[in-house]
Amino acid sequence: MMKFFVGIDIQIRRNCCYAVVDDTGTLIDSGWLSSAETEAVDVVKRMSGSGEVYVGLDAPRMPLFVKRKWYWNKNKRRWDKRGSQRGYGRHCEVVISAHRIANPQWTPLEAEAPEWMQLGFRFFKALEGLANVHEVFPTAAYTMLQGNTDVRIDADFSACSPGPKDMLDAWVAAATLREFVEGRGAEVGGGDGLGTIILPRPLPDPVMMEVLLWPAAV
Repeated sequence: MMKFFVGIDIQIRRNCCYAVVDDTGTLIDSGWLSSAETEAVDVVKRMSGSGEVYVGLDAPRMPLFVKRKWYWNKNKRRWDKRGSQRGYGRHCEVVISAHRIANPQWTPLEAEAPEWMQLGFRFFKALEGLANVHEVFPTAAYTMLQGNTDVRIDADFSACSPGPKDMLDAWVAAATLREFVEGRGAEVGGGDGLGTIILPRPLPDPVMMEVLLWPAAV
């Protein structure tokens, strides 16, 4: 069965954009979602008629329910009580930050989440059950694929004009999905029950095993 990888860049400055890549790495569709999550559902349903669909959203899956009680002490390589920290951020974001792959925009409580995160929460709810939906982080993907010439997509520029960098993030989201589904990536976080982030490659060495274990489960 053909696989389709739909990368979606979530934003509020302009319409969200999407890119669909097949399992050969060919861009087969891209565009802008004037009706946000409603039109995204239509894209996924259209692709589902031809194969298995995976979706990657560049936004947090869900907000914090309570402020995080633990923070990662990078100097001592251990989890400690929060202390004076604000308590924002999910386990998956801490893992990425600890490995210096990217600087996350720490997810807060729902009432404090910015508008683009709120939109992302709605996208996840709308698409769950329609496809295999994952959270992606293009900024982290750029870092992990630096110097790598093996990850390619055959793309065109027909839908780039409204926001070239936004569309590039959608392409990278789709490529990240493809690498992960084909077994070349990694999934991090999830210990706090607030979702994981998928990456196009395994965590770089040295992997800090301690940060992969959520302290409440130790």
